Amino acid sequence: MSDHTVRRPAFVLHEHHKPRHHFDPRLEEGGVLRSWALPKGVPTSPSQDRLAVAVGDHDLDHLAYEDADKSVADTGWWQDEDRTERRMLFVLHGREGAVRYALIDTGRDWLLHRTKDQPPE
Repeated sequence: MSDHTVRRPAFVLHEHHKPRHHFDPRLEEGGVLRSWALPKGVPTSPSQDRLAVAVGDHDLDHLAYEDADKSVADTGWWQDEDRTERRMLFVLHGREGAVRYALIDTGRDWLLHRTKDQPPE
């Protein structure tokens, strides 16, 4: 009998303190961390949508990367629930529990939306 451990894709949420305070969610996919910048922070309720500016992919070593201006605000694994050409529905399983978000491509930038339906605690 062999051990088939399923490795879950990782995520990290970086908090940047300079040049302006913002957050960067990074999702492991295809051997890199797909990344966005959230100038106004992470949405905390379904009534908030936050601008999410796509930025360049980062190497996987950024999962634990911190420096004087950047810290890890949350980390864990993520689950892709549904995806279309213009929307990605996913759950972040972080230190404090699970939260479901949608990343929506507006054609110009992205919006990060915290969904009304959340995973059970």
